[in-house]
Amino acid sequence: MIYGEHSRTVYPVRIAVAGGGAAGFFGAISAATHNPSAEIVLLEATHQPLNKVRISGGGRCNVTYHCFDPLELAQGYPRGSKELLGPFSRFQPRDTMAWFESKGVRLKTEEDRRVFPVTDQSSTVVDCLLNTARKLGVQVRLGARVKNIQNINSAKNIPQFEIELQSGARERFDLVLLTTGNSPQGHRLAQALGHNIVPCVPSLFTFKISDSRLEGLAGISFEKVKLTLTGSEGNQLEQTGPLLITHWGLSGPAVLKLSAWGARMLHKSHYQAGLVVNLLPDFSAEELYRKLVAYKEQNSKKRISTEPVFSIPGRYWSKIVQLVGIPEETIWANLSKEAMSALLSELTCGHFAVSGKGIFKEEFVTCGGVNLKEVDFKTMQSKLCPGLYLAGEILDIDGITGGFNFQSAWTTGWIAGISMVAE
Repeated sequence: MIYGEHSRTVYPVRIAVAGGGAAGFFGAISAATHNPSAEIVLLEATHQPLNKVRISGGGRCNVTYHCFDPLELAQGYPRGSKELLGPFSRFQPRDTMAWFESKGVRLKTEEDRRVFPVTDQSSTVVDCLLNTARKLGVQVRLGARVKNIQNINSAKNIPQFEIELQSGARERFDLVLLTTGNSPQGHRLAQALGHNIVPCVPSLFTFKISDSRLEGLAGISFEKVKLTLTGSEGNQLEQTGPLLITHWGLSGPAVLKLSAWGARMLHKSHYQAGLVVNLLPDFSAEELYRKLVAYKEQNSKKRISTEPVFSIPGRYWSKIVQLVGIPEETIWANLSKEAMSALLSELTCGHFAVSGKGIFKEEFVTCGGVNLKEVDFKTMQSKLCPGLYLAGEILDIDGITGGFNFQSAWTTGWIAGISMVAE
């Protein structure tokens, strides 16, 4: 396991880690693990570090995604999949889980492959990271907002940096790890050190939809649907997965994945788009027609509005029966071919208009950040500024929901930590 490696040559070094999130703490812990003589100072602007870890998974902390194949895992990243392949071959969910378990954090994998602490409390993960950093001698300074980072090269061309805090204090460090997430200030710091920033736009959000078919049905879910999103320029994206009706429109894994892959397309169209919902993606049109005819024959005397087919939730079924113009008292025996076709059309290609975006719980994820071409993913060191390392959400990397964003933070932070202290 990479976190057990001690064969590299290490040397005394003074490191600043700017940002106290998942990547920052893991990077600091990695550096301290692989070089106990290193002086590591973690600078966190707020007085509550690891805030996203605290709120992740509804307060349970979705630690990672249970997938041990780097190639399959990389497919969960709309931005960064190619670049993460190498890093995932060195530190991936198996290593993340082993590391936390080795620190006494027992984990569980749920049916959808999301990994949580068995306590279902994010504080378990937060406390583990804080305590491990403390035991390793990492200096954690809260309320230490970095105002400026100046790159100073010594006479021997050895990297050195001067960091100025908002308080006015100044300190010098040999190396800097930037893990400031999607913070605009972090992007300004990276730009000042020579990096280009891909503009940030929201990713992982729900769809605002105002439609009579959804009114009063918040909480109803569908186990598997196929969604087709059409942007203003006619480009299309598809995703399959669970769907949830909310008070403001649609959510669930299928919508969140669409929002991630379509983040820039939707931003460009001001979150106006067409959405086609297929509630029965596992059946062809011919199969559905035959099943509906058979159902009609077997339930000829029953009312259509109260006898949903294909396991469609009853309240949603009543809505679409009304929508296609079938009177409430109509029995199956009296269902016309035209009405049957209208029902099948609504079930397999219901058209909705997306009119905006909502927030996915309290977890705000963006795509955008430091251009990936400017970073060496073997070490996480900047290609433009020797001695500067970058990890986590400051990079133009984002994953779909399910623990992917934390895994990229653990992976890039861990590799950066090793690289900073090993020759």
